[in-house]
Amino acid sequence: MSTKQRTNPVTAGTQTESPLQESPAPTQGTATLGRELRRRRGLLGLSLSELAQRVGCTKSYLSAIECAKKGPPTPAMIARIESALECEPGQLLALAQLEQTPTQIRADLESLKQRDCNARLLARLLKLSAQQGASLDELYGSGMLRAAIEQIDPGHGSLTNEQPLRLAPQVPLINKVTAGYPADFTDLDYPARVADEYIRTPDLNDPDAFAARVVGDSMEPNYREGDIVVFSPLRAIESGADCFVRLEPDAQSTFKRVYFERDDAGNELIRIQPINNAYAPRTVPREQVAGLYAGVSVIRSIG
Repeated sequence: MSTKQRTNPVTAGTQTESPLQESPAPTQGTATLGRELRRRRGLLGLSLSELAQRVGCTKSYLSAIECAKKGPPTPAMIARIESALECEPGQLLALAQLEQTPTQIRADLESLKQRDCNARLLARLLKLSAQQGASLDELYGSGMLRAAIEQIDPGHGSLTNEQPLRLAPQVPLINKVTAGYPADFTDLDYPARVADEYIRTPDLNDPDAFAARVVGDSMEPNYREGDIVVFSPLRAIESGADCFVRLEPDAQSTFKRVYFERDDAGNELIRIQPINNAYAPRTVPREQVAGLYAGVSVIRSIG
């Protein structure tokens, strides 16, 4: 006597789509006005000087916006930047307005976006299973419901409280001691993303972070030649911070302690100060500094 086998509508070959594959990627909330401005410049191949000429402002002003040293500009200025960068009207303005929103409210907005994405994912999955006549048991048994639950509530149903071990993110190591600090870099070369070597950096959440080897003895005794210093463009820079410095017009770079000062006329100056007293400091106008990136950690060999 033959037995008629029931087809599982969830796993049957007639299924042509997976709601898990269709679900949009969660928003990460990492876009900022400065990052988007830098990204658009890169796409168009524009230097800060070229963009400043298009917009009708100073290069140092745009650099300060990109490095988050200044707050968002006025709506009129943003409109000129959008036009120069060929953005959709209002695209940069929305980012500027978001940056002016209190941190907790921004976090709440991201949480609401994620919850909405998860709810639509689960609704699509349940609707599809109902159309195919599948029960919840069959849906769970197929693994699809479990996968959806894991996206909505990671760790759901875990038998232990242990968190999965995640590898620390990698950052590019941009130089060798024998080659010195990078030279002939323009603002389109930063942040550095590609290198021959990479290092792992636990407890650092900055996609634009990079590292450099200390060259020479000008930063002794705090740093020795060959030490690896990690720099974070997202980290706020205060006077007296140890920074990777990019200079114009010669496109040179160095690692020094920096101090923010003003001359008698009120012009902004930056003093680039070696820690080793055997070396003299250098003071330059603010507009000659193309970029400052704060050091956040140091890696050195024992012995």
